Amino acid sequence: MEPALTALLDLLRLETIDTTVFRGASQDLGWGRVFGGQVLGQALSAAETTVTRERQVHSIHAYFLRPGDASRPIEYRVDPIRDGRSFSTRRVVAHQGERAIFNLSASFQRAETSFDHADEAPSSVPPPEELLSHSELAREWTAGLPEALQKSATAKRPIEIRPVDPSDPRSPTPGPPRHRAWLKAVSPLPSDPRLHTQLLSYASDFHFLTASLRPYGVSWLTPGIQVASLDHAMWFHRPFRVDDWLLYDVESPSASGSRGLARGRFFDRAGRLVASSVQEGLIRDRRESA
Repeated sequence: MEPALTALLDLLRLETIDTTVFRGASQDLGWGRVFGGQVLGQALSAAETTVTRERQVHSIHAYFLRPGDASRPIEYRVDPIRDGRSFSTRRVVAHQGERAIFNLSASFQRAETSFDHADEAPSSVPPPEELLSHSELAREWTAGLPEALQKSATAKRPIEIRPVDPSDPRSPTPGPPRHRAWLKAVSPLPSDPRLHTQLLSYASDFHFLTASLRPYGVSWLTPGIQVASLDHAMWFHRPFRVDDWLLYDVESPSASGSRGLARGRFFDRAGRLVASSVQEGLIRDRRESA
């Protein structure tokens, strides 16, 4: 298994402090603060540890309260709110010291069958084999930038991302509020469905707010643009594997008040809708006040 993916799996294996208290290490992806997807995946891992395996997560709702310090571990405190006949509910608060940095609610359900319909996958999307990876594109995009930024942008990642309609963050051009990319774990994984939901939660936070910035011809590299996740929700509809290609189709229906809303859909290679996500994030333009 690729070292980057092994390191991520190690991050998701939390240390048990008590029956409902867990500790996870932090990883610095080059920003000095904890990547939101890491906290999402770890918090879901903590919640799942307290639920019987016959019940799988079907939804999570989270708020990013404070930036996490990537040099410090994170403690996850689980509140086992309810275990009903079909559903279980958990609340998880992530702390660094006594400061809460993140809050997550998760709902789990035993397997059932009933009505079944779903959106169709977008048509005319090139297959991942015809696209360059984000790491390959980043080698060109970061040329001439500070060495630390180049190293961070081109580092090996546990999840390979291949943008369908890439945009150079150094000189972005205005376009529709949409971002699509194929993603996949860089190595084969065990069949544990919990591991796959944790990894998809992790990956769902990558490039999410890109769609909200596209109409304005700016990016996270544009001086004066501040971007941060505020809240995040996911729904898991059907079984999937993160070690096979998934299409992440993201659109932004609204931006106002220095906040952008983005909603995403995950489709597998067969075109099945397997998960959905929504995020509101800070997209603050400080250029006029600079």
